[in-house]
Amino acid sequence: MVKKYSGFNLFVNSLSYNENWQKIWRSPQPKRSYDIVVVGGGGHGLATAYYLAKNHGMRNIAVVEKGYLGGGNTGRNTTIIRSNYLWDEAAQLYELSLKLWEGLSQELNYNVMFSQRGVLNLGHTLQDMRDIERRVNANRLNGIDGEVVAPKRIKEIAPLINISSSCRYPILGASWQPRGGTARHDAVAWGYARAADALGVDIIQQTEVTDIRIENGRVLGAETSKGFIQTPKLACVVAGHSGPVAALAGLRLPVESRPLQALVSEPLKPCLDTVVMSNAVHGYVSQSDKGDLVIGAGVDGYNGFGQRGSFHIIEHTLQAICELFPAFSRVRMNRQWGGVVDVCPDACPIISKTSVDGLYFNCGWGTGGFKATPGSGYVFADTVANDRPHRLAAAFDIERFNTGALIDEHGAAGVAH
Repeated sequence: MVKKYSGFNLFVNSLSYNENWQKIWRSPQPKRSYDIVVVGGGGHGLATAYYLAKNHGMRNIAVVEKGYLGGGNTGRNTTIIRSNYLWDEAAQLYELSLKLWEGLSQELNYNVMFSQRGVLNLGHTLQDMRDIERRVNANRLNGIDGEVVAPKRIKEIAPLINISSSCRYPILGASWQPRGGTARHDAVAWGYARAADALGVDIIQQTEVTDIRIENGRVLGAETSKGFIQTPKLACVVAGHSGPVAALAGLRLPVESRPLQALVSEPLKPCLDTVVMSNAVHGYVSQSDKGDLVIGAGVDGYNGFGQRGSFHIIEHTLQAICELFPAFSRVRMNRQWGGVVDVCPDACPIISKTSVDGLYFNCGWGTGGFKATPGSGYVFADTVANDRPHRLAAAFDIERFNTGALIDEHGAAGVAH
């Protein structure tokens, strides 16, 4: 039976300050032991827990988050989604993620507001265009959509863009992935949290992992701010704080954590119906459903855990966007924020078992983590459940930094996204 609400009922509920609203996930106290504990309640961690429960039939799972769900990088990014990476290993992983994005709202029964508005990666030099053509050809060999487009076509897709040959960085062309786009970042966390909770996963917020207990080379559990939690498997997905958490187990990861800034403008009428990115000018921009321009660029040039960043990065980013879109020069900035990203030397993630039995890490996504959320959780859950790498995760084992089998995606990961 469907409960109907009159206008009066809606008015009364609006005055209840959410007191009578149904919770979309439980807030239990931690049990003494779990089969698996996922450390990190961002999109990747929640997706991991969901796929552990859904695909592998596990129910005695906890997600432990030191703050609130989605309070880290999941809620501090520019929501860009694409899969047009260069090397086979990365492209196939991101393509899995994009395919999952395409059915995610139906999968979770929760609207994540995935909008396939397409992504343009601009080329400003002959070398840019050679790189673009190489990447598009590699994508198409992997069955990933993409095409090389000329300035006239770019202007059709984004009418406000400046394609004049007299500008400082003339646009010679671009790669175009029509299936790329954006999604609502916090809705992704909420959707996965609700779906995981419905499958019996305990989501435990405001609970920090303070130590990892190990005996004879095997995980025994995690010390937390709410006491010791016993578990034979600890799956760590803590983004920019991966290094400090690994140090609790005596491990040193090949990652550096840096601030990444972004900003939004005041709301505008619809004027940009796609995502535009430029390596040379060094900026990227899209327009949200609320009307504000979502703008970002590269990471700050220093290591740190502050969610702030430095002013000169904002200044440089806005110069870049005004170079591409002169009409935006009079738009006022509304707010700015920063995330903490962990970056590997080859701009690719670590999805791996470690030298400690029962300890797993999913980290090093740099600035491309949001777009990988569903795929990351899918392959990491499989890796943890079966104690061996998923087929698409095998190339991202931590041992590649010993063997030298790196996957250098700095070019395709350009402009930090």
